[in-house]
Order: sequence, then structure tokens, then C-alpha cells
Amino acid sequence: MGAVLPQPLSKFAAGIVIAGQSGYLIAVNDILYQISTWLLPLTMAIVFHEVAHGYAARLFGDNTAARMGRLTLNPVRHVDPVGTLALPMMLAVAGAPIFGWAKAVPVNPARMRNPRWHMVLVALAGPGTNLLLSIVALFGMAAVIATLGDADTPARAFLWDNLSNFIVINIMLAIFNMLPFPPFDGSHVVEGLLPRPIAARYAAIRPFGMALMILLFVGIPLLFPEANVIARLIGPPVQATLEFANQLLSALV
Repeated sequence: MGAVLPQPLSKFAAGIVIAGQSGYLIAVNDILYQISTWLLPLTMAIVFHEVAHGYAARLFGDNTAARMGRLTLNPVRHVDPVGTLALPMMLAVAGAPIFGWAKAVPVNPARMRNPRWHMVLVALAGPGTNLLLSIVALFGMAAVIATLGDADTPARAFLWDNLSNFIVINIMLAIFNMLPFPPFDGSHVVEGLLPRPIAARYAAIRPFGMALMILLFVGIPLLFPEANVIARLIGPPVQATLEFANQLLSALV
């Protein structure tokens, strides 16, 4: 599926204070800076996630994504203007839960040599790539510390914020997209692991996946804010992974 956007973008909506003309300028500058340090890593994470699905599918015999020109790092080919950019930013500014999507890379399991198991690996390729990218970013942060130290410069701050946000986004994308129900990548893994008769019944709910996602992550939070669905589902594994990332960074420096 297209990479689903989790909560991190909401951070740039925090701390905006408008108090007269100077306060307005500070607020605008803060918003622009936060967007610049979230949008670049977010776009990169989504693009690599989708391209990984396509390359994995081609490895196993399905060249659908390649024929449609989707095996490219050009974000224009993957970013949905509404689902990836406009909607998440409007929700973030409004302080609402972030919800969005990217253009899904087309995959045809019937073209794969072993559709059942190869589709599982194709589904894992996106989240797996996100986790790999978070490790690469950790080495980038270690390099910043080694070369720039604690230098208080705008360039270092911008680079550091992009790398740290890149780690958070990739970890959250990986875990968020492994939720075990349609349309998330995790649903394909579950479908491949279930016995065939049960898998067939499970696959029958796939057409309702988008409606289910909207219900869980928009409808329920609006009607029952105390349910805190997103935090309960992905909060613990995300926190544990981020703590491990901090430990790894400490070991690197």
C-alpha cells in the first residue's frame, strides 16, 4: 500500500504564539522552519518506502512498477498532493491526528514466482527499508557530532533537525505500516502466514480497508478522544525502538 503518514508532522504546529506583528513573524518563521525540517525527511522516507516495494516485486518476477515508471526516487511520482502534503499539514496546524497517504506502487502478485510468500517479502520491503534508513541517519548524526561538535550554527541545527526527524519518521512509518489489517503492509504479512482458507476470508475485508482506517484513526479519536487509538497501538514499539536508537547513537559517539 501507499506509505501511511503517522503523527510526527503535528510537532510543527506546537508552540505557535501570535502577539502583534513581531509575534506573527516569529510564528510564521517557526512554521516555515518546522515544515522544512519535516517535509524533506518525510518525502524521502515515503519515496524510499514505495520504491522498495517496487524493487522487491521486480526481484520476484513482477515488473509492473518498472513498466509504469514507479521505480524512481523522483518524489513527484509517489507523492499524493492531497494525502501526502495538503491534508497532513492542515491536520497538523489544526492540532488534529495526522492522517494521510502516498500513491501506492502497483504490484501484481500473480506475476511473482511464488505469489503467497513473495508478497509477504514485498510487503516487508517498505518498512524494512524505513528501519534501514533510520540506521543510516544515526550514522549521519554521529558524523555531525564528530565533525561539528556542539557548534551553535544555523546550518548544524538544520542538519541535525532533519536527521533526527528522519529517524523518527522512518521508525514510525515502519511500525505504523506493519499494523496487521488492510490496507497496511502488515495485512499482507498476516495473509501470507494464515492457513489458506482463513487467509481467503481475511482478504475479503481488504476492499473495506480505507474505511476501517478512517474509522480507527479519525472517527474514533474524534468521538472518543480518551481511546487514544494511535498511541495505544504503535506508542510502545515506537518508544522502545527510539530508545534503542538513542543507545546506538551513544555507542557510535
